[in-house]
Amino acid sequence: MAQVVIVGAGLGGLATAARLADFGHDVTVLEQAPTVGGSVETFVRDGFRFDTGPTSFTLPAVFRDLFRATGRPLDRVIDLAPVEPACRYRFVDGVEVDLPNTSRAGAMRVLEGALGAGAGHTWDGWLRHGERTWRAVRGAVTESPPTRRDLLRFATRPRALGLGRSLRAFVARSTADVRLRMLLERFAADAGSDPRRAPSALAVLPYVEQTFGTWHVRGGMHRLAEATRDRALERGARVRTGVAVDAILTSGGRASGVHLADGELVPADVVVANADAEHLYRDLIDSPRERRRSERCGRAPSVFTILLALRGRTPGLSHRTVLFPADTDSEFDMLFGEATGPVGDPTLYVSSPDDPALRPGPDAEGWTVHVRAPRHGSAPGTVDWTATGLAEAYGDRVMAVLAARGLNVRDRVLWRVVLTPYDRERITGSGGSSLGPSFAGLWSLTRRPANRSSVPGLFLVGASTRPGGGVPFVGLSASVVADLIGRA
Repeated sequence: MAQVVIVGAGLGGLATAARLADFGHDVTVLEQAPTVGGSVETFVRDGFRFDTGPTSFTLPAVFRDLFRATGRPLDRVIDLAPVEPACRYRFVDGVEVDLPNTSRAGAMRVLEGALGAGAGHTWDGWLRHGERTWRAVRGAVTESPPTRRDLLRFATRPRALGLGRSLRAFVARSTADVRLRMLLERFAADAGSDPRRAPSALAVLPYVEQTFGTWHVRGGMHRLAEATRDRALERGARVRTGVAVDAILTSGGRASGVHLADGELVPADVVVANADAEHLYRDLIDSPRERRRSERCGRAPSVFTILLALRGRTPGLSHRTVLFPADTDSEFDMLFGEATGPVGDPTLYVSSPDDPALRPGPDAEGWTVHVRAPRHGSAPGTVDWTATGLAEAYGDRVMAVLAARGLNVRDRVLWRVVLTPYDRERITGSGGSSLGPSFAGLWSLTRRPANRSSVPGLFLVGASTRPGGGVPFVGLSASVVADLIGRA
């Protein structure tokens, strides 16, 4: 039995704790915030409950496997509901696409009808490419660390695996319809990556969504985090909140514990960092080699969020709605270039689940509106989100864009709350982004910080390590780390 300390109680840290405690290890989770969940945050006021991070998730088999392996099945602990349609997309020309959940054939029919002949077949061809990528890299990237043999296989078959060209170059070969291109590229952008530079392997993301579905947790995503915490506690782990780790200790060249901000020393045989890799190697442990590696990775942008408490109901509103601008390239230039301010004409993501547990009564609804935004800071490419008046002014701008694109709710607002990239950095310590490094470059799938650090006894779990950001991939990283550490 090893003494394991996990730094951070995000979904990755909690899932790792549940697995390792079930393996027989002595596990302690330390979280700086007063609650668990990390970027899976919730905001509660006046009977409204909002998810301020992820508002739905895909690939539920990852967490079903976790709960099945450690006790009662997931579906006996939380209530999962499929999201139908998976998402509504609206373009500036007024065309809407309701992409169905878990139906490739249905998606083809919808796209043919909305975007014209050939659109459905083109989309399905992109998903077939994503499927090939998924089958090729699933074991080596998402379920275990890639071996030298895996990397050699990738190097000799780059095009077949989606590593030989960018997503934009891949798309350009098969369609001239900018709307269809926007639809595919939004998946890469949601993963914190510029589709003009990210590998075409990211076509795996819409394949995963279309194949395994999009799911809503009734009562909010925080219930998944709480259920994972409860499972870790049931298996014998300890979870301490409100305690900040300010250093990871080493002895004899290996991780030996952590130092808390209040001076307490917590010894460990193994340390698992559920923290942003850049923060880890810059602030928590002196590892110049790993720090240089993490600094070479591109950084994903952050998110600006407005929580809207609304009177009345919106007829025909979809659970998830994406409102595209006229030109996504201008948005990408701001997010992945030298940003001088927030995006003036952004893509808007509106989440409005029809879930009675999230609103105070039948004549009200809550919206979470996400906008991709530059990270907080003073360096080139960042924005000082603490500048006087900026947050509220940009909130007004987002409301105006929302109205211009057909969802004018300004006269129904009971109150609104604005969360900036600075707020996310302050709350989660993630550098303002919950996605970790962006996929910038054709080999970035395998160049993300590894789950096993070069420091013996130190492991990484979560969005900033392999296989990537997003709820299912964070869950997969927990499985990989638990297997690397092994049973007691």
